Amino acid sequence: MSGPLQGVRVIDVTMNVLGPFGSQILGDMGADIWKIEPPEGDTLRGVGPARHPKMGPYYLNLNRNKRSMALDMKRAEARPILRRMIERADVVFYSLRPKAMARLGLGYDDVRAINPRIIYCGSFGYGQDGPYADKPAYDDLMQGAIGLAVLQAKQGEPPRYVVSAIADRIVGMAAASAIGMALYHREKTGEGQAIEVPMFETMIQFVMGDHLYGKTFEPPLGDFGYPRLLDPHRQPYRTSDGFISVLVYNDKQWERFFALAQRADLAGDPRYASMQQRTQNISALYAELDAIFPLKTTAEWMRLLGEADIPAAPLHTPQSLLEDEHVRAVNFFPLIDHPSEGRLRGMGVPSTWSASQPEIQRHAPVLGEHTVELLRELKFSEPEIAAVLSSGAAMQYHARP
Repeated sequence: MSGPLQGVRVIDVTMNVLGPFGSQILGDMGADIWKIEPPEGDTLRGVGPARHPKMGPYYLNLNRNKRSMALDMKRAEARPILRRMIERADVVFYSLRPKAMARLGLGYDDVRAINPRIIYCGSFGYGQDGPYADKPAYDDLMQGAIGLAVLQAKQGEPPRYVVSAIADRIVGMAAASAIGMALYHREKTGEGQAIEVPMFETMIQFVMGDHLYGKTFEPPLGDFGYPRLLDPHRQPYRTSDGFISVLVYNDKQWERFFALAQRADLAGDPRYASMQQRTQNISALYAELDAIFPLKTTAEWMRLLGEADIPAAPLHTPQSLLEDEHVRAVNFFPLIDHPSEGRLRGMGVPSTWSASQPEIQRHAPVLGEHTVELLRELKFSEPEIAAVLSSGAAMQYHARP
């Protein structure tokens, strides 16, 4: 394996989106991810079209660079396996509620007693010091609970969710970041520690950083909500033959835009003379842009805005994104050959590193693909492996005929 986390072993006890996305980031960075799944597998294995059972696209796009062990952690036969894993691990990453981990004998005190240097990171719904500590949490619930669904709705429309599992993915990134920083702390001090990355509080910070706004001050200097982000006109602009995404932002960009649009009247309008004035009058300004952009084609605007160094981008569909010249140049959607699923379209690692470039080393595993391999790495004998497999506490994938 390559990447900055080469040599780090992560015991991944997560399912669905949040945890697998976070552990995939760690795996992309070179960590050895042991994905511990129940015998029925990660729930998301069954989402979407598939060539074979339990190998759907949602799962495939969240679980590369991992090895899968199918293990029934509730069974007594699994306890010696879990103990040996913890002894040899750097990180335990889980998304079960803490009380569920404690019932499995995997609470922090239990794990720390086996391996004091462990980084023990849990990412679940709510911080454990409040009354919501035991509540379940999913992406849709979080979008509603933090006010995002209300903020997302245009004026007069009912609340609506963002069309992405945005809370799961943001909190997964936050958990991966926290684990990386905890590993750095351990390198300096030798100390392991427990980390909690709750969805609710993490997403409150993410969203309210934009929208606490005037309520930041006490007494308030205004209401909640950043007007530019909430304005109903903040959307791709219609051109004479399509749409375009444009963000004219600073003073110089607005000066250049008014000039190329031949709107000296707007350039001299005191309502638009500064960032503060434009923010206060953003709805009127966006209405002007709604009238300006239909005067030219998308291609004409892209050329003019590019020459003026004003930020603009084409409005892609998912299909046209695959065909984008930059996406193709960086080969972000490479075609790969999966050992069991055949030809697939993958996604690249977004970051580049000058000294420790991450690489995609492993395909998303079939359920229990590496069970025996990992048991052997844990120094279980062949008779012991046979016994745990026959007990049903562990399951090994067998190739399809």
